[in-house]
Amino acid sequence: MAYKVRRTLVILLTAVVATLTGCRVSVSLTGGTIDSRAKTVYIQTFRNNAAIVNPTLSQQFTTALKDRVQSQTPLTIVDTKALGDYSIEGEISGYTIRPVAIQGDETAAMNRLTISVNVRFSNKFDETQDFEQTFSRYADYPSAQNFTAIEGSLVQSINEALTEDIFNKAFVNW
Repeated sequence: MAYKVRRTLVILLTAVVATLTGCRVSVSLTGGTIDSRAKTVYIQTFRNNAAIVNPTLSQQFTTALKDRVQSQTPLTIVDTKALGDYSIEGEISGYTIRPVAIQGDETAAMNRLTISVNVRFSNKFDETQDFEQTFSRYADYPSAQNFTAIEGSLVQSINEALTEDIFNKAFVNW
């Protein structure tokens, strides 16, 4: 409860200072910086261009990214790039499974699922913050496990890490 009161006071104080000084203020709710003029963000559906195609990955990743932005910023998601103050576009460029822990008999004890996403971010208020970057994350699993049975949880875990990395790069400037 104290956190909500403190957060409300910080937001209120920021609004009062902005009103009194008439200067531009950035809003920061999660350590990120959102330009005070920004109200919208366009997030393109990320096409799956990986050699191995998980048929639901495109939608799952895009939804995870939209959910992260909506839950951690005051921005409204719009359907048209021209309406977005910020724009996040890209494609899923990699979906690979590789052995990572080879045992003495040359069989893999562990496998690694890696997902890579190429992201283009643009900020219509500050082009110096625009970027294009590939983000990759992975999850290891025992090779004795049926991949199909655990794929969904692996993808969810990797999507959480990827969307955090992308959010931090775009809005926290890490």
